[in-house]
Amino acid sequence: MRAAVSPTERSELATWISPSQLALFESMHVADRRHGLGVVVSLRAAGVDSGDVLLAGLLHDAGKGRTGVWPRVAYALGDHYGRWIWRVAGIVPGFAPALQRLRTHAETSAELAATAGCPSRTVELIRNQNAPLDPEFGELLRAADEAN
Repeated sequence: MRAAVSPTERSELATWISPSQLALFESMHVADRRHGLGVVVSLRAAGVDSGDVLLAGLLHDAGKGRTGVWPRVAYALGDHYGRWIWRVAGIVPGFAPALQRLRTHAETSAELAATAGCPSRTVELIRNQNAPLDPEFGELLRAADEAN
């Protein structure tokens, strides 16, 4: 299994994020770390150079925790086809708390980012990732998230 972050990537991250932000990143599920790096690459390709925005892209899924693949699949299906899927999936042992984490991950991620010392703009971009409010970068973050 390939590591989510190579030593070179980790070294580069350490040049533009704080140790507490790096620790938060490293606490994330391997899939969320890889996804966050992909979002950063997409944002940079779109011309974004704001550290606050790139940091939001990197950490926006920190609140998903160690949720496994099957609850993530059930969540995505429910998000696309209807919440009734969440109710049905919620009877599977362990799925109900995982689905709840996924439903509330934007707020949880924002709180974790604030605790890690992220700027308020980063925190608000993360908090509002599903319904962007930031007129300059909110939609860019949402699009980069969906593209990855």
